[in-house]
Amino acid sequence: MSGHWQNQREGGNRFWLGVLVAASLRFGYGFMHRFLYLISVYYFLRRGAERRASRDYLTRLFGRRASLWQVFKHIHYFAVTQLDRIYLLAHGERDFEIEVNGIEQLQQYLAQGHGVLLVGSHQGSFEVLRTLAARCPDVPLRVLLDKQKTPAMTELLEALAPEVGEAVIDVSQGGAAITLAVAETCRAGGMAALLADRGRAHETLRRVDFLGEPAPFPTGPWLLASMLQVPVILCFGLYRGGRRYALSFELFMERVDIPREARQQALDDVLRRYAQRLEHYARLEPYNWFNFYDFWQQEGAQPRAITGTRTFHEA
Repeated sequence: MSGHWQNQREGGNRFWLGVLVAASLRFGYGFMHRFLYLISVYYFLRRGAERRASRDYLTRLFGRRASLWQVFKHIHYFAVTQLDRIYLLAHGERDFEIEVNGIEQLQQYLAQGHGVLLVGSHQGSFEVLRTLAARCPDVPLRVLLDKQKTPAMTELLEALAPEVGEAVIDVSQGGAAITLAVAETCRAGGMAALLADRGRAHETLRRVDFLGEPAPFPTGPWLLASMLQVPVILCFGLYRGGRRYALSFELFMERVDIPREARQQALDDVLRRYAQRLEHYARLEPYNWFNFYDFWQQEGAQPRAITGTRTFHEA
């Protein structure tokens, strides 16, 4: 398993994805979730690279070779969260039980007029984060997404909720435009949300320990946070089975400081702390990790392993 995650093909063509969206809205939640087992079996059998990546991750997490049933469950959890995106965009949270933890501190910052950077990972459903609109209706939320990675699915989902699509900051448009859009959102007292566990092609990566072995993480999100000088709050929308999700917020840093004279050490410290929180949530909900490629061998990572033993206060 090698290569870059951006080279993975989209799961399904435009026609069949359109059929899935239409059927989901026509037949409803219960029917489609039962039908989803067949789709999960199909992808389990057909997508060998993703199957191997799942087994590698689960083996590292459990400390023993993962079974094929565990791999199938992992793939099925991913399929469920993708299907749930349709209902979350079309109907909001009415079909779901969403437990929200730690939102009080986020609301406190927003009430003071502070912009906030929300940082997540490819764990669970980032779509659940959009339920913030019901809890913070007067605060703009903009989400950084790569529209070019899954263009067919993105187009179909945005058709369900055009206002959501308009709030997306497309990371494929280039660094300067992204930085400007995020900075404007934060200056207006809004929230900008991004995922910080995958590096795009040609992005600088540095290695820190994750599940027992150094893994590459992108530095760009943290350089952006250092430039913005706004509170950084981690957010995770973890799938708990059935119609249940847990949306958790935790303060990561009041400010991220990456001084020029000690840039590498400061980045290593921030990345190590972030990786520790990802590992915490991976152990809490093992089947919510949706990086179906060889996460530890991403191309372009600096070869030096940064392992260190420094510990951090965890919010």
